[in-house]
Amino acid sequence: MIRATEIVHFPAPPAPYYLECGYTSYAPGEAHPNRRNMGKFDLILMKSGTLFIGEEQRKWGLTAGQSLLLLPDRYHYAVQPCEEDTTFYWVHFHSVCKWAEFPADQQIALQSEQHYHEFLTSPYDIQLPKMWDMPYPERAYQLMETLLQTPGTRQSSAFWTQQQAFEELLRMMDLRQLEQYTSPAVAVAEKTEAFIRNNYRTELTSGDMSAALHYHYNYITRCMKQVYGLTPNDYLQHYRLEQAKLLLLKTEWKIAEIANYVGFRNTPYFSNRFAGKYGCSPQQFRRQFSHTPVVRLRTKS
Repeated sequence: MIRATEIVHFPAPPAPYYLECGYTSYAPGEAHPNRRNMGKFDLILMKSGTLFIGEEQRKWGLTAGQSLLLLPDRYHYAVQPCEEDTTFYWVHFHSVCKWAEFPADQQIALQSEQHYHEFLTSPYDIQLPKMWDMPYPERAYQLMETLLQTPGTRQSSAFWTQQQAFEELLRMMDLRQLEQYTSPAVAVAEKTEAFIRNNYRTELTSGDMSAALHYHYNYITRCMKQVYGLTPNDYLQHYRLEQAKLLLLKTEWKIAEIANYVGFRNTPYFSNRFAGKYGCSPQQFRRQFSHTPVVRLRTKS
């Protein structure tokens, strides 16, 4: 298995979504068409033969079991015609989120505070390899066959079958699901995130995190900044405030009770941080989104 030299990052949610797919056969002498700025990702999964294809200045000779992710804003072209019978599956998909391509050894935080605010959850960074040897090619081919069969079924059922098969394919291609590809920084950041989520109601200190995770706090902070764009303390406060928002909507607890429950021991400080993040006080947020029963007055007969 070869290591990917470049990785395409997709913050999710929302995850990339499926558009269309196909199965292509080339005889000797035939070649892949030249295209520029096609506006969608093109994932090629090789089944047999050799496909000679390029993207801008890059060139590949793809063989069975290999995959290549062509980007939507680049020039794709045939390097040379096929020399033997060549077959491959292809999938077109789109992403509405900001995506980026980086060298495999470079960690980058694509997530932003805006992303956290919009989706009320910490986003997951899907990492798809540019070109690699697929670890489970036969399973990938099975998923592609499932996608190819859906056009002959009712649209109401085909939609869910397509999305499920495509998401399973993404999961298989996601380097973060494979331990040998997960960088130390990602592993530490994910452990830190899980620790914070499990202990956010307590008074967490840098010493608590270092003792629990067995890393120096400065290293933990560096990993969190690289992967999530937030320090551990920033993430802790973000998660506490998001839990407070849920309690404001789901319960009738007093503000002080909610503040204490999510880990803020000082209610005015909690209200100040809440207003700074969401632009309104906890009480205003509750009034804005809570349902107020309509009181009907009886008229005299």
